[in-house]
Amino acid sequence: MAGEETTIARPYAEALFARAVETDQLDHWSEMLAFLAEAARDPALAGLIASPKLARAQMTDLVLDIGGDILSDEGRNLVRLLVTNGRLAALPEIAHLYEVHRADHQGTLEVEVTSAFELDADQEQQLAAALQRKLGREIRISSAQDPELIGGFRVRAGDMVIDGSVAGRIGRLANELGI
Repeated sequence: MAGEETTIARPYAEALFARAVETDQLDHWSEMLAFLAEAARDPALAGLIASPKLARAQMTDLVLDIGGDILSDEGRNLVRLLVTNGRLAALPEIAHLYEVHRADHQGTLEVEVTSAFELDADQEQQLAAALQRKLGREIRISSAQDPELIGGFRVRAGDMVIDGSVAGRIGRLANELGI
């Protein structure tokens, strides 16, 4: 996501996380934010969010109706605040940053593994165990397949990237050779 959206989303995510810890509602806030982020990503709603034709009161009512019973009173207040400040489009990034804070708080790390071939459960488990030993945190892996890697895999864990793919090695070799 763009740096500006992260800058906009960060204070909201930090405040929401602090409130979730204070009220012992980490799971509930995760659920609400994930739902709202998914709704904000929907092309139809994203178009309405970007449209200046819809009044703020109408936008608030629309999002609150979509949220229904999933939203607590505080969740509804968040929606009102975001609409008032014109920040509904930042919901996906707010949810992402909230989950980063939550994982850090709980001592877990979300790791994205992209491999040339599909990983089986045993391979994911071995990789998670190796990363847990190296990073000292509980690892949760999500994996994807990208045949353009040719072979091997690429791991993203927060800001750390481990590129053990054949495509990555070829790219580094070409860079060293000035090609």
